[in-house]
Amino acid sequence: MSRMDYCLLLPFTLGISLLWPCFMATEISQTEEVKHPVDSHLRVKRGWMWNQFFVPEEMNKTNYHIGQLRSDLDNGNNSFQYKLLGAGAGSIFVIDERTGDIFAVQKLDREERSLYTLRAQVIDSTTGRAVEPESEFVIRVSDINDNEPKFLDEPYEAIVPEMSPEGTLVIQVTANDADDPSSGNNARLLYSLLQGQPYFSIEPTTGIIRTSSKMDRELQDEYWVIIQAKDMLGQPGGLSGTTSVLIKLSDVNDNKPIFKESFYRLTVSEAAPTGTSIGKIMAYDNDIGENAEMDYSIEDDSQTFDIITNNETQEGIVILKKKVDFEHQNDYRIRANVKNRHVDKQLLKYHEEASSTLIKVQVEDEDEPPVFLLPYYLFEVFEGGPQGSFVGTVSATDPDQRNSPIRYSITRSKMFSIDDNGTIITTNALDREINAWYNLSITATEKYNVQQISAVPVYVQVLNINDHAPEFSEYYDTYVCENADPGQVIQTISAVDRDESIEDHHFYFNLSVEDTKNSSFIIMDNQDNTAVILTNRNGFSLQEEPVFYISVLIADNGSPSLTSTNTLTIHVCDCDDYGSTQTCRNKDRMLSMGFRTEVVLAILISIMLIFGFIFLILGLKQRRKQTLFPAKSEDFRENIFRYDDEGGGEEDTEAFDVVELRSSALMRERKVQKTATAEIRRLYRQSLQVGPDSAIFRKFILEKLEEANTDPCAPPFDSLQTYAFEGTGSLAGSLSSLGSAASDQEEYYDYLNELGPRFKRLACMFGSATQSYN
Repeated sequence: MSRMDYCLLLPFTLGISLLWPCFMATEISQTEEVKHPVDSHLRVKRGWMWNQFFVPEEMNKTNYHIGQLRSDLDNGNNSFQYKLLGAGAGSIFVIDERTGDIFAVQKLDREERSLYTLRAQVIDSTTGRAVEPESEFVIRVSDINDNEPKFLDEPYEAIVPEMSPEGTLVIQVTANDADDPSSGNNARLLYSLLQGQPYFSIEPTTGIIRTSSKMDRELQDEYWVIIQAKDMLGQPGGLSGTTSVLIKLSDVNDNKPIFKESFYRLTVSEAAPTGTSIGKIMAYDNDIGENAEMDYSIEDDSQTFDIITNNETQEGIVILKKKVDFEHQNDYRIRANVKNRHVDKQLLKYHEEASSTLIKVQVEDEDEPPVFLLPYYLFEVFEGGPQGSFVGTVSATDPDQRNSPIRYSITRSKMFSIDDNGTIITTNALDREINAWYNLSITATEKYNVQQISAVPVYVQVLNINDHAPEFSEYYDTYVCENADPGQVIQTISAVDRDESIEDHHFYFNLSVEDTKNSSFIIMDNQDNTAVILTNRNGFSLQEEPVFYISVLIADNGSPSLTSTNTLTIHVCDCDDYGSTQTCRNKDRMLSMGFRTEVVLAILISIMLIFGFIFLILGLKQRRKQTLFPAKSEDFRENIFRYDDEGGGEEDTEAFDVVELRSSALMRERKVQKTATAEIRRLYRQSLQVGPDSAIFRKFILEKLEEANTDPCAPPFDSLQTYAFEGTGSLAGSLSSLGSAASDQEEYYDYLNELGPRFKRLACMFGSATQSYN
């Protein structure tokens, strides 16, 4: 393919259009690789390449001519058609299809996009085929200074210690310019200080702010500094931006605390306890926070008063370190100092001399309670002493000037008493083994003012005397085999003594004189508070002598020595072949456990019987509380149970008989047995009556109660017999079967048919049952 020349006409910023040198496109063989800015491995058959075009940003002229594309094959017959492809083609950039002129139809902004990659193509309009392969070129947007500097991290705030030396770093501010830093000085900035002199300065190229003089926080604690950043290295025509910086001064301990007052007057009562707060003092410090924390102290290390610091209010609290006595000293003068708690070494020059103030403390007189001479008393007394034995003496005095007489008393004690002189004596014999120590509280009361009371603890130790003889340390269950040999150890014994010994207890063991003569057993003292029992003969007989009782004498080493006689029971055992007495011990243990079980069961049964009797009595008492019979004004029929249901069964009882009420209650004859038929008919006639006369019924009830009360065999409670009047208003009367056993005669129920249609079914049932039975 022949060589093609392309010419590019670029306008410059001065508005002069110059012809740009033609760019050459070289013919390429089919196998030759064409370097592509986007895809360097794109292979084309033939192609043409372009350099780059430049266009200034923010150009306001519409259809701004950028350049021209022209193929060397174009002979000017308008058969060639130029096309523009790629990002921005048709919207931002357009091309004249006939001439190849490229135009920018929109205003460009380099900060939004600085480079556009486009493709150009030449097509023969007669054939519709591409004359040349696509060629790629770029359009670069050239920068102009259209962006002012902007600070990145606004708002700025910094802290620097007060009294900092000149040149101390405060903070660094940084601005950014969106213009192209490689295009002249559009993005090269210089910083300057618009407000903040003479306390601060700024480095022009770095934006670092430093102090330029010492500042005192107590005079001014914060400063507003205004910084300007200007591009074009500050030259005229450059753009600028500003920011403000709040610089705060942090506190350093360059001020010492000073008392507001040079003299304080305080009062304290002589009755005030130790630790009482008697007043406050206050110092002032211009510093803040930790630097204002202070400590108060008393000069000459006073033994009576002290000062502590309230960390929240920084006040000095004067407290009573030791109780004061108006009669001894009624006023005090003390001097208090104050200093900071935290002071740096480089700031010691500000704290060389501490501030101080004078405090006068006036003691107020109070009526004080009695004072014992000792904080506590310890007395010793031997046990076993007679009533009224001397224990010890306590003493208290009135510290006030009038010196009131003192009366003494013992709080809640049955073993001791005290007189008006403070002498303590015993009121009962003391036993150390019951109580070895007594803790008493002795109260002293002023005679002239009984409200003034003091108490002191008194400890009484009961000293030991040897008044308890030693005894066996436990119960011994001793056995000896029938075939035991002489000298065989059958039991080891030991002793205890309830007395207290200054030295260790030592016991001596011996047999009584009677047992010494008995040659069956001997005792051997081990000299270690134990002894062993040994056999002294051959063989024992379970049948002849099953049990032996020997008396062991135990003596202690007290002064005087005491001796006790203790009986040791020895059982003869039918031992096994190995000579072991364990079988006999197990039998006795089982018998003992069985006996214990029987005892426990007997106790439980007794308890159950007792509770059962109690519950019975309570139940009978509850029944006794019920109303025996209604009052005179009540209608008797209201207390009668009425049965409206037919065939009541076992619950329907013949409980009331009017004939019985009208007969004698004391001497009643046995009721003649009647047939069920006759009885039911009689009740039928009786049910037509309204009921017995109330007076007759009341008389009968009273007779019954009298009979029950005079019965010697009756329980000791009221016997209430209730009589109900059944069948009132019923044609059938009572249908209960309880009286069916009164007669052994044959019963017929045909009469039920006479009672109406409701009883026909019942007559049928009973009649059928009777016939079946017969």
